Amino acid sequence: MKKHKNIMIFGTGSNVGKSIIATGLCRIFYQDGYRVAPFKSQNMALNSFITKSGKEMGRAQVVQAEAAKIEPEVFMNPILLKPTTDRKSQVIVNGKVYKNMDAREYFAFKHNLKKEIKRAYDYIRENYDICVLEGAGSPAEINLKEDDIVNTGMAEMADAPVILVADIDRGGVFAAIYGTIMLLEESERARIKGVIINKFRGDKSLLANGIEMIEDLTNVTVLGVVPYVKLGIEEEDSLGIDKYNEKKDAKIKISVIKLKHISNFTDIDALSHYSDVSLKYVKSANELGNEDVIIIPGSKNTIEDMKDLVEKDMARKIIRLAKSGTVIFGICGGFQILGQKITDLNNLESNLREISGLGLLSIETVIEMEKITTQYENTLKNVSGILSGMENVKINGYEIHQGYSYLENGDKSKNLKEIQKNCIFGEKKLKGMVRENVIGTYVHGIFDNFEFTNSFLNKIRKNKGLEYADKKFSYSEYKDREYDKLAKVLRENIDIEKIYEIIEKE
Repeated sequence: MKKHKNIMIFGTGSNVGKSIIATGLCRIFYQDGYRVAPFKSQNMALNSFITKSGKEMGRAQVVQAEAAKIEPEVFMNPILLKPTTDRKSQVIVNGKVYKNMDAREYFAFKHNLKKEIKRAYDYIRENYDICVLEGAGSPAEINLKEDDIVNTGMAEMADAPVILVADIDRGGVFAAIYGTIMLLEESERARIKGVIINKFRGDKSLLANGIEMIEDLTNVTVLGVVPYVKLGIEEEDSLGIDKYNEKKDAKIKISVIKLKHISNFTDIDALSHYSDVSLKYVKSANELGNEDVIIIPGSKNTIEDMKDLVEKDMARKIIRLAKSGTVIFGICGGFQILGQKITDLNNLESNLREISGLGLLSIETVIEMEKITTQYENTLKNVSGILSGMENVKINGYEIHQGYSYLENGDKSKNLKEIQKNCIFGEKKLKGMVRENVIGTYVHGIFDNFEFTNSFLNKIRKNKGLEYADKKFSYSEYKDREYDKLAKVLRENIDIEKIYEIIEKE
């Protein structure tokens, strides 16, 4: 095996493109014959994934692992923080829940995690040629630098050279570069070996003077200017989900409820690649009413999001639209919201112990201590309504949920056997249910299954009198082409040879 090398990506702030640059470098190093692994010591995101071993990790490193053509494993992201409220987060260590903590408690505790981070990184050091590390937010948050484990502290722990990424699209790029570098300690500045200016629109020659001046001021080389390019690579967090714009000529209109605690919104990504499907995120009741499908996605705080839907009058509007025939599709937290009630006796997610759901499915959900984290594979059963004709369609995905949903048993007048016929996977602890035009499931990634998605969309087309379509669309193959496209863009606009020099010198 070649001697292990590494490179770390810092950013001048959040959402500047650290993850996408790291992803592109993973693909480039893979293309060049190296065994490469991504690494982010601590991720804060509500977008997560479940590995084959049932461990939970951030999806950004899953994307980077896909680009590197390796199986996602939890050692690539040993610490994951999932915000449950404005003040608290669920702390996940090595893929399993540790506990919920507020910011002050976690700040005092996090130094204890260094040994877990070092163990994870050492595994990569011993088994991979190159590691592409990613920082979080800005490394120059001077009030948070003590016991840092994700930016400068991680760079020191891995002894990694650093590339700083700056986003010109938001303005003030040179001030952001200079300010970030100058706020670092001298030893930290010494690690920064290059700068990448990201998301540029226009004539690059106009930047020449500015680049020359910032190099003189910082004594750091600008490695390239990456143009703004539209790529079909999923966003790391919800800051980017409003990229879905309505397609004016699309025949199928889908509204996605933008919950306050929305999670795993990447479940929707595959739908955006159908030419006749228009997707939009909605946050108010008056935005609803002209769509064919309403999707209620995952939530990290289902009870609070249900409460918010009621307060915004969106709950009443969704119920009315469901009764008029609009297809309602709930995923994970959205599935729980479709039921009769949600109970949280241990206050794991909310101060409320119980709340009524939308009442569109005959289920009740109990938030329990055990967190379900597993990959899932099954075939559809007991299909009816909008899913009729899809018997035995294969579904692959994964589950991440706190607690279970059960068939409602409070109303003795209901025929339990009739209700059971709507359980689309057949388990007693429900994974999914359909009732005419209302569908719910715990399976994340369900729309990545093109046979299911084709059949589902064709049901919508049939209901609208539209022509049947048979698009053999593989989302995984599409993503793989996008990783190659990203690598090509970076090779054309960044000095990759200089990056190799940087990692070889260290």
